[in-house]
Amino acid sequence: MLTDTKRITLTLAAAALVFLLAGCSKKEEPGSRLAGGPALEPGSAHSTGAASPHGGGTLRWTAPPEWVEEKPASSMRKAQYRLPRAAGDAEDAELAVFFFEGSGGSVQANIERWIGQFRKADGTPAGDIARTTHKQSRGIPVTIVDVSGTYLAGGMSMSGNKAEKPDFRMLAAVAEASSGPWFFKLAGPAKTVARWEPAFQLFLDTLQ
Repeated sequence: MLTDTKRITLTLAAAALVFLLAGCSKKEEPGSRLAGGPALEPGSAHSTGAASPHGGGTLRWTAPPEWVEEKPASSMRKAQYRLPRAAGDAEDAELAVFFFEGSGGSVQANIERWIGQFRKADGTPAGDIARTTHKQSRGIPVTIVDVSGTYLAGGMSMSGNKAEKPDFRMLAAVAEASSGPWFFKLAGPAKTVARWEPAFQLFLDTLQ
């Protein structure tokens, strides 16, 4: 027969086993901490920092949660986002972030190059309809160019010519950070770019 002491010991052991099994059966809930990391909140904005190749510093920004971060398509890109298309548009817009070792060219040279990638409906250069503005983000000078028309950059067509994309728009910016100029190029169907223009301006305000 079991003594009172043994009976109490067995009862306590059984209770401990039930408690342990109950704890193991709990599932992770959305927003819980994973692998010891911070709490994850669904739909929150995502922050990114990219280091300059020559070690001159890191530029940081916060992208809207609706922008889909993708693997950069080339080594020249430090980040890449897909911006979901507006209703009726055939494709999404894309934002690519570039940093080149060295200078990457002057601000004005890059603005002229971006504008040169567009033509008006009559086939003439779009320089006279492009608009350039300036702002600052936490002490970083930012120059923004806004140009619309037929987009000539991108992949080559079957004939060997650059693919033409009518009714496109580009919002591109140069941020003159301490590590050197960073380039932000948002291009896509005009309606989709217009949809994301306020978010793009707020995005530039997060640069630091």
